[in-house]
Amino acid sequence: MSGPAHPELPSRALAPAKVNLGLFAGPTREDCRHELVTVMQSISLADELTLEGAPAGVEEDEVLCPGVSGPPGENLAAGALRAFRAATGWDAPPLRLRIDKRIPVAAGLGGGSADAAGTLRLARHASGLGDDALLHELGVQLGADVPAQIAPGRWLATGAGEVLERLADPNPDWFGLLILPLAAELSTAAVYAEADRLGVGRAATALADRRRALRGALELSAPVPAASELLENDLQQAAISLCPEISVALEEAREAGAEIALVSGSGPTVVGLFPHANGLGRAQRAAAALGARLPAPVCATPVDASYARARTV
Repeated sequence: MSGPAHPELPSRALAPAKVNLGLFAGPTREDCRHELVTVMQSISLADELTLEGAPAGVEEDEVLCPGVSGPPGENLAAGALRAFRAATGWDAPPLRLRIDKRIPVAAGLGGGSADAAGTLRLARHASGLGDDALLHELGVQLGADVPAQIAPGRWLATGAGEVLERLADPNPDWFGLLILPLAAELSTAAVYAEADRLGVGRAATALADRRRALRGALELSAPVPAASELLENDLQQAAISLCPEISVALEEAREAGAEIALVSGSGPTVVGLFPHANGLGRAQRAAAALGARLPAPVCATPVDASYARARTV
C-alpha cells in the first residue's frame, strides 16, 4: 500500500501531557510490564508537533527536538513515524518532524508518549492511511502510555495501559490543575523497581476492585472520585524514596490551596487538584503565590481529543 506522492503537508498537532488520577500497580507480567489500573487525564500542557517535507538533499525522515538531549532517531516520536510507515506502506518522500517541547522530560507526565501519539495522528492526517484500530495497535507496541494519548481525553486504563475504557470528560470550567515540575528526572523503570523493592504491589483481585470503583466514581463526568483512596498513587512512595524533594513539592501544593496533591505517574512532577467551582481561577492564584518557585508552576485544565486534532497549516 502506498500513500499519495504529495501528502497534505505541513500538518500540525498539539500533544497533550497526561496526569494520573489514581494509579494502582499489581504483579509483573510475562512481558516484564506491571499490571495496573489508572485513570489517565489529558491536560492543556502540551508539546506542539509539525510534520513537513524534509529539505532538499535529506534522504530519510528526521526528527528535530530542540533543547532535548539524545540521538533524535531514538526518541519515541521517531519510532512512531517508522512504525506507521512500515504498517501502512506510506512511501511519501523524506519528512521532517519538529517537536516544540513544553512538557518536562522524564517527569511522569507522559511527554514522550504524547509526542509518539501526536506523530501517529499527524501521519494518518497527512497520508490518509490507517484507522483508530491501527493507531492503537502501534501505540501498544510503542509504550504503555501511548494508547491513551492517541485520542486525548479521559481513559480508564488497565493491563499495562493498553486496555482502555473511555470515561466521560469532566467540565474544564470547573477543574483546574496546578503542575509543579521538579528539576530532577526519574526513570519509570527505576521507580517501578523501587516500588517492587518496597513491596507496594496489589493482588489481581484488589486491582479489579479498584477498576470497578473508579468506573463507578467517574461515570457521570465527576471531576475526581469522591473517595480519596481512589486517588492514591502506588508509585508515589517509591518516587519519594528516589527523589525526596517530591515531599517538599507536595507540601507546596497543599499550602497553596490544592484540595488534593499527588505525584503524577512515576514522578517526580506533583499535581495539585482544584476540582470544584472556579477551579482554574483558584489554580491560577495558587501559581501566583508560588511565583518565585523554580521550575515555575504551570496551570492547566482537562482537554479532549478536539484539542489535539491534526490540521493542515
